[in-house]
Amino acid sequence: QVQLVESGGGLAQAGDSLTLSCAASIPIYGLDVFAWYRQREGKERELVSTESDTGTDTIPGSVKGRFAISRDQGKNQVYLQMNNLNSDDTGVYYCNARSRHYGQPHVRPSYDYWGQGTQVTVSS
Repeated sequence: QVQLVESGGGLAQAGDSLTLSCAASIPIYGLDVFAWYRQREGKERELVSTESDTGTDTIPGSVKGRFAISRDQGKNQVYLQMNNLNSDDTGVYYCNARSRHYGQPHVRPSYDYWGQGTQVTVSS
């Protein structure tokens, strides 16, 4: 089982920038698609940034242009750069690694890994 561990969360002020990191227990070049999700209190988990070309229509408009995902193969890390934070960004942020054709029957490999999440709290 692949382990994903997020870090970098914490308390931020409105307008601040914050970078979250995701470390994997295996080389990240072996994982197809990374994404970041968040879950705000009382709301369902939602996609905020992804390496994939699909599913981006579900990313909230309030996030587009402010959040960006990137990966550094050398450091074996995936990042979420978050700019101009506001109180609505408060929540638990999760790193996700998924096979490119996850969910399609009879297609292998098929995997969907999640980290434990890191809390981001933005004060206004």
